[in-house]
Amino acid sequence: LKPEEKQELLETVDVDKRLARVAELLAHQLAVLRLTREIEQQTKEEVDKRQREFMLREQLKTIQRELGEETPRTEEFEQLAEAIEKAGMPEEVEEQARRELARLERLPEGAAEYTMIRTYLDWLTALPWSKVDEETIDLEKARRILDEDHYGLEKVKKRILEYLAVRKLNPEGRGPILCLVGPPGVGKTSLGKSIARATGRQFVRVALGGVHDEAEIRGHRRTYIGAMPGNIIQAIRKAGTRNPVFMLDELDKLGAGGFHGDPSAALLEVLDPAQNSQFVDNYLGVPFDLSQVMFIGTANVLATIPGPLRDRLEIIEIPGYTAEEKLQIAKRYLVRRQLADNGLTPEQCQIEDAALERIIREYTREAGCRNLEREIGAVCRHVAMGVASGEFSSATITAGDIPEILGPPRFENEVAMRVSVPGVATGLAWTPVGGDILFIESARVPGSGRLILTGQLGDVMKESAQAALSLVKARADMLGIDPALFKDSDIHVHVPAGAIPKDGPSAGVAIFISLVSLLTERRVRKDTAMTGEISLRGLVLPVGGIKEKCIAAAQAGIRRVLLPKRNEKDYEDIPESARKQLEFVWLENVDQAIDAALEPAGKAEEDAA
Repeated sequence: LKPEEKQELLETVDVDKRLARVAELLAHQLAVLRLTREIEQQTKEEVDKRQREFMLREQLKTIQRELGEETPRTEEFEQLAEAIEKAGMPEEVEEQARRELARLERLPEGAAEYTMIRTYLDWLTALPWSKVDEETIDLEKARRILDEDHYGLEKVKKRILEYLAVRKLNPEGRGPILCLVGPPGVGKTSLGKSIARATGRQFVRVALGGVHDEAEIRGHRRTYIGAMPGNIIQAIRKAGTRNPVFMLDELDKLGAGGFHGDPSAALLEVLDPAQNSQFVDNYLGVPFDLSQVMFIGTANVLATIPGPLRDRLEIIEIPGYTAEEKLQIAKRYLVRRQLADNGLTPEQCQIEDAALERIIREYTREAGCRNLEREIGAVCRHVAMGVASGEFSSATITAGDIPEILGPPRFENEVAMRVSVPGVATGLAWTPVGGDILFIESARVPGSGRLILTGQLGDVMKESAQAALSLVKARADMLGIDPALFKDSDIHVHVPAGAIPKDGPSAGVAIFISLVSLLTERRVRKDTAMTGEISLRGLVLPVGGIKEKCIAAAQAGIRRVLLPKRNEKDYEDIPESARKQLEFVWLENVDQAIDAALEPAGKAEEDAA
């Protein structure tokens, strides 16, 4: 009993009360003793159980050691310690690894944390903390490799060689983050492989299409079951070196994020040369140096890449190929590849240039070369079937054989047919898969002066049409148009291919010319296409995608293109072959467009007569 309790008993004079108090204290003491005994019993049982487990495990290890089936744990820990020593980790990381190893040694093998820490240490020791591929930068060799793998793309090759030249002079400098932007099938991903080959580095690729979870970039925290590092660290481990060429494919198709976090925001640190030397993956929890990695992104369109991410990229645009470039690509790469894929030798199947030109002109209409390769593959399969069946031993495919193999032509020159009546103008459009031509059709019907717009036009294009109509009304006297026409008629503007959404301001000139042609009954020249934004003052404003639009015009059989005067700076980007085919008319205002695009008054009646 405590002294206070003893004193209390002595001070209690009444015998009954004293006995009652003594009984109460004894009952309490008995309860404490009983509980203590129960706890001791449970502890003893637990200790006995653990001792039994320990004894059984030790016996099992002894048996396995005798059978040569297991490396002792001490040897395993020695191997881990040696791997940590050899990994060449930074001091901070090595300290973390040794702490985790010490924890692992204290844990029994059956503990839940044992496997987690072991996997973590495996990741830490497997990463190339200090391994760097030696770069042998030979500019002539690099130029030769790029030319071997890709035809054309001079601007892209020049920028890559510039990067290599700077790297040669300043090996420790921070490299740019390049982003190749262009239509599908122009060779963006294969260009990354060529860069790796030209620089003698390892090549790794991470496809970002549809990635919607920030953890896929930065990894999961180790507290989660099945946690692992993100795609960046996984790819670095796969490369086995700290300075690979790292391709981030389809940057524009990253998921928008949500409650999982925004993956594009997670890439901001990765793609910032000033920050990525201290990249921390959530799983590793220690910084990894990404500053020597050469990152190359690819995208089809820039519009869907978030602004802060786009700001970190050096954009290199890869335009579509001209028909001449496609012919050279087919001769140099595609035919050879398809012959090998279909088990044919060059002697067994020869495809004439005229046949390839016909496939390009009449069976494909794309900026890249994927469909062209498919059609060449169909031709090769036709020959392979004949060779395999013994029908013939070899074949030479001419232009006349193509319809029999591939069916009737899928594309034809429809410009002349479309613009044979007043009110139809040919415009030039830019799409994610290259340039294209579109037709603007206008009609006047009895009504109350409304403007009707059809063809799935976007808001910007609708506003361009309203501006064009206002401009025509403002110049009605100058153009010889009766103002009463606008009150008594509805003007209907339609852009065919109604299932395809269309938007942008660059059809302004074409809509204006279409309306002037309709209301003055003067036809638009059938060999002429145009692009440009218009203002209410009648100015022709610059637009984008000039190169792609001119290539599309040349492929469609157009001979003259009307372009904004302020786009003259883009003339140098237009391929030489397209420049030779086209006559360029530079517009400052819509009056010049009327003079250049419309046939003289009365020409339609003469042709009809």
